[in-house]
Amino acid sequence: MQIGVIGLGRMGGNIVRRLTRAGHSCVVYDADPAPGAALAKDGATAVTSVPAMVEALAAPRTVWVMLPAGKITEETIKQLAGLMKPGDVIIDGGNTNFKDDVRRARELAPKGIKYLDVGTSGGVWGLQRGYCLMIGGDADAVKRLDPIFSALAPGVGSIERTKEREGEKQLDPRAEQGYLHAGPVGAGHFVKMIHNGIEYGMMQAFAEGFDIMRHRASEKLPADERYDLNLADVAEVWRRGSVVTSWLLDLTASALAKNEQLEGFSGHVEDSGEGRWTIEAAIEEAVPADVLAASLFVRFRSRQQHTFAEKVLSAMRLGFGGHVEAPKK
Repeated sequence: MQIGVIGLGRMGGNIVRRLTRAGHSCVVYDADPAPGAALAKDGATAVTSVPAMVEALAAPRTVWVMLPAGKITEETIKQLAGLMKPGDVIIDGGNTNFKDDVRRARELAPKGIKYLDVGTSGGVWGLQRGYCLMIGGDADAVKRLDPIFSALAPGVGSIERTKEREGEKQLDPRAEQGYLHAGPVGAGHFVKMIHNGIEYGMMQAFAEGFDIMRHRASEKLPADERYDLNLADVAEVWRRGSVVTSWLLDLTASALAKNEQLEGFSGHVEDSGEGRWTIEAAIEEAVPADVLAASLFVRFRSRQQHTFAEKVLSAMRLGFGGHVEAPKK
């Protein structure tokens, strides 16, 4: 299947590589020509502009936009809307606010252009592991593009299947393959937004736990209650059969094994927007979200004063998404 991809950064470039390896034809564009040239060596077709991409694609066209949420994505989708034809599909695979998805789909509908929002999780490891995809939009468009989504998804892999899913239940079989049509426009990014909000809470729990263990050797404690714990070893043993085993723990164990003091991190922790939107949704719905709200506020505080816990957060963010701390001011 043929698809255009705009935005060839950490995730966009690897999405193209994974699709190309699966036999799909990718037409690619980025404002920086270097990543397009590199992908052309792997079999993609690089073009020099958005109009050139639309021209190179056969109808019905599909263009996947993989750019940072905000102005650049908004402008790119507006440009595509002026170039594409009825029956074509625009996919936003970035971390857009789901309310913007609803608005865009409404604006594109009179033109006959379909709009899909695809929450994409997998970070810098997606090429090897596959991407967890949460899709919102028209069911027919999602069905037509199933070969694209199935190629990007991780598949069942070695994860044990959920026995309770068997039988006559009305459950989507795509979910255990690592991708899901969550619902109408906006549903994909909404589910991804909550995913990231939960991620904040999980990361904060690990960070605080390791910070507590690190301070157990404090001279302020009774001598016979002090423990000089090797945090790298604790993280490693937790990876082996414990209830808290997870990819985030894997990343933490790796970072601590490299440098137990995490000296390469200041503890300055950014938030990419989804955590804030998750709390806004909780307020709209009058749903308590104590842990998620607290984890977001800790990130705000991290930019003023830093603890070891924030260094752990920074280490995990670098591990799963390649997020580098903002430079010290």
